[in-house]
Amino acid sequence: MKKNATSLRSIVLYAVLMTLTCATAYSKPESSDDNVYEKLPVKEVTIFKDGHAYVLHEGSLPTDEKGNVVMGQLPKPILGTFWAYSVDKNAKLSCVISGKEQIEESKTPANIEELVKANKGREIIVKEKNLPNIYRATILRMLEENSKMVLLKVDEGIRPLACSDIESVTFLAPPNESFKHKKSKNIMTLNMDWKNSKKKKQANVGMAYVQLGMRWIPDYRIEIDGKGKAIVKLQATIINELVDIEDITAHLVVGVPKFAFSKNPHPISLQETVASLSQHFTPTSSTAYSFDNSIRSQMVTTQVRQPSAPSSGSIDLGPEMNGTNKNEDLFVFTIDHITLKKGQRMVTPLVEYELEYEDIYTLNVSFRPPLEMRRNFNSNQHLQLAREFHAAKAIHKIRLHNKSRYPITTAPATIFKNNTILSQSMTRYTSIGGKGDLEVTTAIDIKVKSTNKQSGMTPNAVKLSGHNYNKIEMQGEISLTNYKTKPVKIEIKRTVLGNIDSADNDGRTSQLGHGYDGMAFEDGLPYWWNWCSWPWWWYHFNSIGKASWDMELEPNKEVKLNYNWHYFWRL
Repeated sequence: MKKNATSLRSIVLYAVLMTLTCATAYSKPESSDDNVYEKLPVKEVTIFKDGHAYVLHEGSLPTDEKGNVVMGQLPKPILGTFWAYSVDKNAKLSCVISGKEQIEESKTPANIEELVKANKGREIIVKEKNLPNIYRATILRMLEENSKMVLLKVDEGIRPLACSDIESVTFLAPPNESFKHKKSKNIMTLNMDWKNSKKKKQANVGMAYVQLGMRWIPDYRIEIDGKGKAIVKLQATIINELVDIEDITAHLVVGVPKFAFSKNPHPISLQETVASLSQHFTPTSSTAYSFDNSIRSQMVTTQVRQPSAPSSGSIDLGPEMNGTNKNEDLFVFTIDHITLKKGQRMVTPLVEYELEYEDIYTLNVSFRPPLEMRRNFNSNQHLQLAREFHAAKAIHKIRLHNKSRYPITTAPATIFKNNTILSQSMTRYTSIGGKGDLEVTTAIDIKVKSTNKQSGMTPNAVKLSGHNYNKIEMQGEISLTNYKTKPVKIEIKRTVLGNIDSADNDGRTSQLGHGYDGMAFEDGLPYWWNWCSWPWWWYHFNSIGKASWDMELEPNKEVKLNYNWHYFWRL
């Protein structure tokens, strides 16, 4: 090694001028897969609020020597939503085959191993990590395609060297900055049956599928004038983690059809779950055409082969909103000329319209556990229940009368008045012609006081399975005072655990069902529900009762609402 080091001193200056070490920054190029096989462009996309998208590809692609179309594109559709079709009158689609193929591509070295691999036959000066000296060598070859061991020709002979042991490499001439690399590539082949027609160099084909990876999030700006008119502006945030789209038509869907196999990726040709959307598209829509085309193509036996589904990586489709989509009818907003690359987000206005609204105040005094059951609660639980019951507050809402051509979907909504922000709330789905409430703020000018007490007890009122049950009679009162300067409309609801008997001031009473399954929890189970150990007999005698009132509160007037109910308890 000393001899080699000495003989190289004469070329050190030249080597310094031509040096290129492994510390040189090599930027990784984008994959060249797109240049290997054609990709079918996206023509239309239908985007759902839950992150699924119905993607329609269509275009003219080159054919191979057999007249088939080969694409470097393998979608990951959910089971039952993938199909391909031919738009060419002279050819029919006979089958679709997906698989892997070894391809050769050009690649820019990204590390010392690939740099050495790209420069077979070049002379270099090598500095190893564990040796003090440098030496001159010629790169012979990598031992194997994926090996990290290189063979070097030195004065003493052939030297195998692990690339990880190389500290630096100095090239005595400008190195190659690319090399051929073999890679396994997913491809999809559309086998075309040209029948008696001459095979063409181009074929018009299409494919459609539903896949997770694209989502739209609605949000509203609602400007009220204080006189019953509201300007509603709806915009959409589109999140694309699926595929590049360029100058296409996008359909944004309110509501989501049930994708029963959304957890099962499989490219089988069945379109039942998306076919129901066809009625929402105009006859000239490419999406509408693809539905019709796919139905006609069912006369063709289609065989689809696909490798096992890859593991699903996490993708960021934005924040989730509870209570959306499930009970909404399908409605489609269509926007044209959308361009959005994979990984990008877009905010775009959709519609603006005027609605009538009215100011409404609501008060909801919810039920609490019966006193006998609360005896087992700890002090913190007692305090939490007392605060909730005695801190009941009226809520100011605006009630939108949706006489527009569009449903109001579940979405964040920011409310303005005279260009001043009032609050942010959430709209609930309101169909065309319906009415929907939007919370504004707590009505601090309406004072609320709620009390209840036991008014009587009938021992051994009923008997079941040899056990006696007492009838516990309760009385409640809600006091309301309006400190505003004008009358307000208010809707009051009081629910109780037991059987409602009466409500004064023209109050309405109803029972919400017997038995656990029959109870209608409009806002879900209360947080304290699991604190209680409900006895088996409870549902036999008791359910949930409701008293409700609709009234107008005059300024500086107090109204007292009284109601009675009872429940049964076993000693």
